[in-house]
Amino acid sequence: MVTPAGERPDDPAVSRPHAVPAAPGELVPLRADVDLALGGRWTSLRGGGREWLWQGPEPGRETVSPGAAFVDAGGLEECLPTVRGNPDHGDVWSRQWREVGPGAAVVDSPQFSLTRRIAERSGAVVADYRLAADPGYRFLWAAHALLDLSPAARLEAPAGTPTRLHPEAAALLPPGVWPAGRPWLTGDWPAPAGLALDALGPDDGTAVGAVLVGCRRVRVVDAPDVLTFELECDGQPVGVGFWRNLRGWPETNPYRSLGVEPMLGAAFDLAEAGPADAAVVPPAGEVAWRLTVSAHRQKGHP
Repeated sequence: MVTPAGERPDDPAVSRPHAVPAAPGELVPLRADVDLALGGRWTSLRGGGREWLWQGPEPGRETVSPGAAFVDAGGLEECLPTVRGNPDHGDVWSRQWREVGPGAAVVDSPQFSLTRRIAERSGAVVADYRLAADPGYRFLWAAHALLDLSPAARLEAPAGTPTRLHPEAAALLPPGVWPAGRPWLTGDWPAPAGLALDALGPDDGTAVGAVLVGCRRVRVVDAPDVLTFELECDGQPVGVGFWRNLRGWPETNPYRSLGVEPMLGAAFDLAEAGPADAAVVPPAGEVAWRLTVSAHRQKGHP
């Protein structure tokens, strides 16, 4: 099913997704490390002898300043108030965070203050966020996680989830399918507009970005391991950003990078987000949300 750019995912004509089943296998306790001096970046997410976060090839991460072009260092970057657009990947990844308690840190910008507390609970990594800003402030947020995955890995999400393909996908579709002048094309997961997205490799020289609209829970299966992301936030649009770069980007010296990005909002660029496509700070002046990351190992594997 394909819908024009701008059609709301809650339209009765858009198919309703089913829930993702619980991950099979034994729970694998996870641990996370962060670097507060370098944008609060998650530098490690590991458990059961496996490191999940990919490390990027680009130099210069240590010398960035607010407003700088994004440096693809890998790990998990906090993107806010936008992902694409201006400033590139948002305004917090390039700022120094300060510790305010056990596992807790805060970063300030001229428009907002973001507090994050990370804890390990029952084997999962739980990150609680609180954004303080003027009522009516519009923003996008993404946990921009770049993962180290094999060519056999796949992304599992509820079938039928409305999925917005972004313009780099146009070259992979039949002529005339892409709506001229539109920022995205919406279809059903796992193959919006007939473009299968759930398989994450092998490298084929393509790069595709998409947003799974309204999706709160996804999992990455890279046998025997399963990694699950779950996002909770009341009263705000949620989704999952997806970046499948199979050595199709950048044009010079392309490399492989796979992003699974739980997010508030339904667009990558705040400037393209419609009235219902971005989070909005309510009259109380705060928005709170929680990201839970857990891992399992399928039965029959050590």
